[in-house]
Amino acid sequence: MLRSLYSGVSGMRGFQTKLDVIGNNIANVNTVGFKAGRVMFKDIMSQTISGVSASVNGDRGGVNAKQIGLGVSVSAIDTIHTPGSAMTTNVPTDLRIDGDGFFAVKGDAAQTEPYLTRAGNFIVDANNQLVTADGMFVLDSDGGTIDLDDFAPVTAYSISNSGEIITVDDQGNSNPTGRFIAVVKVSNPSGLEKIGGNLYRTTPNSMNSDTFATVADGWGNWTANNATLGTGAIISGQLEMSNVDLTAEFTEMIVAQRGFQANSRIITTSDEVLQEVVNLKR
Repeated sequence: MLRSLYSGVSGMRGFQTKLDVIGNNIANVNTVGFKAGRVMFKDIMSQTISGVSASVNGDRGGVNAKQIGLGVSVSAIDTIHTPGSAMTTNVPTDLRIDGDGFFAVKGDAAQTEPYLTRAGNFIVDANNQLVTADGMFVLDSDGGTIDLDDFAPVTAYSISNSGEIITVDDQGNSNPTGRFIAVVKVSNPSGLEKIGGNLYRTTPNSMNSDTFATVADGWGNWTANNATLGTGAIISGQLEMSNVDLTAEFTEMIVAQRGFQANSRIITTSDEVLQEVVNLKR
């Protein structure tokens, strides 16, 4: 069989993966806090027909190796953590991180390792707890849930750029509570694992081994390490939208489509060559 036949197949598989990622990016163009993905390729190890021969001064010249490439494979599917555009909503519980870091949330009190998210479309539930749209608790800098009833009497509240909850009592006085919404810094955001619902899970490649070990031990040990604290300001009344650039995505989609077609043409041409070989005996 011709090597080009298998090279074409590997190219079609690679561009199919690229189209899958592009399709997911475009589908999430309006998803709050979504980070786009990209596909990177690498060539497969080449087959060496003849090796290198060294040159000898005044005797003979050197000869380069003769190698035939065997196709392409996917080297990485990266998550691009550039900031998305800001959308003003004027809803006090809509929060945007202006800088690095992630909000920390958890599903229930028994969960030790929090999930991370950039989606700040939070709400206050019937028990005056700050939760996500899916009902997960938003954590403060001490790892506790945020309950507005803890600051009674409260007639209104706001969230400062530092993430501190500011309450207003029945006398109209503003009172800093000393409770801050947690912003967690991750040394390698691309190493986080997407688990759906705008959530990420920490992995050994997203943080160094010492920090990751404290995450598994619980929030208290995690926040004890100042290196995990985020540095981004929290903007109330705004949301961070998806960082998907439709112009770039459609351009990449055209490139992927043409690449897929070109590789399919390689397979067709290889098949025609094989057909000629089969017909030689006629």
